Amino acid sequence: MDLGLQGKHAIVTGGSRGIGKAIARELAREGVDVAIVARTQADLEATARELATATNRRILPLAADVTSKEQVERVVAEAARELGGLHILVNSGSHPGGSTTATGPIETVVDEDLIEDFNIKYVGALRCARAVIPFMKDAGWGRIINISGGNARNAGLVHMTKTLSVQLGRHGITVNCIHPGTTRTERTPSLLAARGTQLGVSPEEAERQDFAPDSPRGNAICRMVDASEVAFVAVFLASEKAWAVSGELLSASGGAGRSVYY
Repeated sequence: MDLGLQGKHAIVTGGSRGIGKAIARELAREGVDVAIVARTQADLEATARELATATNRRILPLAADVTSKEQVERVVAEAARELGGLHILVNSGSHPGGSTTATGPIETVVDEDLIEDFNIKYVGALRCARAVIPFMKDAGWGRIINISGGNARNAGLVHMTKTLSVQLGRHGITVNCIHPGTTRTERTPSLLAARGTQLGVSPEEAERQDFAPDSPRGNAICRMVDASEVAFVAVFLASEKAWAVSGELLSASGGAGRSVYY
């Protein structure tokens, strides 16, 4: 299937590793030139070399902190200038390790950690969208994809997704959100090894024990969703074929959990 992405230009925050990196790779495989954004220039450059070699597309590494309006506007303008415009934004930036600094019993949550987490994930996505939208309007075409999750600040991200989809639809821009669930990334092998040691079992058995009880697929094939599988969903939402989908939330968790999303 031709997804209509050949020659498009994207910017992916959190693009040096994890889900963001996987999405950048799959977009590039579909013919997209991609600017990847994260805080650490060395990590970005290593990822850019890897993805450019694997996909034969241009991968532009741009260091920025999404909590800074000035830095976001700078890298978005640079990406648009270097790539020749922007058509796709993937908001995958988050606190390293996710939102672990602002979880647990409410009496143990540190206000500053919660505010920082919200500033990175939610307000960071808003800053990036605000900076990219003028370029999408100029192109008369755009896709914004927010990578969300299951905790409180992500509920706000879902609401922002719907609000932006209503505001931007007349400009040919769709906005959607993905809930990944627990996902296999570069960090997963070491985490499973540590969990296996804690349980006194192999990493594979630790994965089965931790995920089988919540999986509708049974013990035999129970596993985490891989970051590449989340990326396949994101690439479809970024494509011409996804015109009919906007303002929506898709769960890419492998069917885990019992939640119903509205």
